[in-house]
Amino acid sequence: MLNKYHDEEWGVPVHDERKLFEFMVLDGMQAGLSWLTILRKREAFRQAFDDFDLEKVARYDDAKVEELLQNKGIVRNRSKIEAAITNARCILKMRQEGKSFDEFIWSFVGGKTINNNPVSFKDIPAQSKESEAMSKGLRERGFKFVGPTICYAFMQAAGMVNDHLTMCFRHKELKKRRT
Repeated sequence: MLNKYHDEEWGVPVHDERKLFEFMVLDGMQAGLSWLTILRKREAFRQAFDDFDLEKVARYDDAKVEELLQNKGIVRNRSKIEAAITNARCILKMRQEGKSFDEFIWSFVGGKTINNNPVSFKDIPAQSKESEAMSKGLRERGFKFVGPTICYAFMQAAGMVNDHLTMCFRHKELKKRRT
């Protein structure tokens, strides 16, 4: 499961709003847990959160939050669930203002992937100046559960940062790729 995610998805540039929202939710849910735990629950998250349909998630009410808190297939943390709903609403608000969530978040890396060259895992940071700026920018717009570390994990997942080790076959493949 981890290998498939690593080999096919992690670090590939994403510009699809729904997929970006999915990564944002999953990275927020992962705080304090292993990524493998989240990957194992990913299909349950997709079902529980209406395949990360922004309009549907933004309409969730207290009854839906209570329903989600009973769903054993997902992370049952009220703050994280409520953050997902708030963040869907924030993305829709941006859209109503004529702003693109995709363009907004990619602006923190100048619209293109930052290709780091980590030789070992210790060379991969938990956050960066870009993730700190993204966190601040998102929080100013009302987003929740978007600290610099969560933002950095999100940036890695969405291909905004290429942190594959230089000896990894994906590092070179993704370095050649254009956003």
